[in-house]
Amino acid sequence: MRKTKVRDYLLQLLKDKGAIHMTLIDPDKTSSEKAARIAVEAVEAGTSAIMVGGSIGVSESMTDEVVLAIKNSTNVPVILFPGTPSALSRHADAVWFMSVLNSQNPYFITGAQMQGAPIVKRYGLEALSLGYIILGSGGAVSLVSYTRPLPFEKPDVVAAYALAAEYMGFSFVYLEGGSGADPIPPIVVRTVRKTVSLPIIVGGGIREPETARELVMAGADIIVTGTLVEEVDNVKKRLHPIITAIEEGVTARKFQDEPSRR
Repeated sequence: MRKTKVRDYLLQLLKDKGAIHMTLIDPDKTSSEKAARIAVEAVEAGTSAIMVGGSIGVSESMTDEVVLAIKNSTNVPVILFPGTPSALSRHADAVWFMSVLNSQNPYFITGAQMQGAPIVKRYGLEALSLGYIILGSGGAVSLVSYTRPLPFEKPDVVAAYALAAEYMGFSFVYLEGGSGADPIPPIVVRTVRKTVSLPIIVGGGIREPETARELVMAGADIIVTGTLVEEVDNVKKRLHPIITAIEEGVTARKFQDEPSRR
């Protein structure tokens, strides 16, 4: 029987809250001790899950250490966000089993997935199928995955890729702007939201509460932040306004979706 515990948890949260936040921790940049501290403070701020992964320089042993440290310190799901099949960990709760839909190299669309699938099964990880679309400057992930990032000025093309992800049977779609890059404009998210029914994850360059609020108002379901938690001493203080803004965005989205009262 296919495991769906983490998927069910996420979908129930989205049903109850409207939108949620996830914290991304890169084992290449973060020690296990620091990862545990970040995770604890992130959960205290209101994050709903911890993602673990990076684009380059991450091995299974590094991932194991970080995942175990987080799981020993928190009770939220730990979801792998692997850049390669070698970055999987048997200790995580689930893995984003992703396909980089706009990569120019078939390896990142199906090849790495073929290599990783037997490991995911052997480790008993819950696979969360994810259509991954890289936009804007793309950052390091676009270079590593041989991707030609989609321009922000072509939201209809982004939406077409997202619709392809839905028709191909993916459970989630991820719009990635790249680590430290400019955030994805709300108009892109709004166009995708009008096109697909999948939960939309948005990450890359989200550093300010207003950005998170606008993205949620546009239709984002999950906001991911990573780089900013690596740069501050007080993660809870830094994340709390962003997570509050996500909640405000949900409220504003409900209001704007209501039919106009005449």
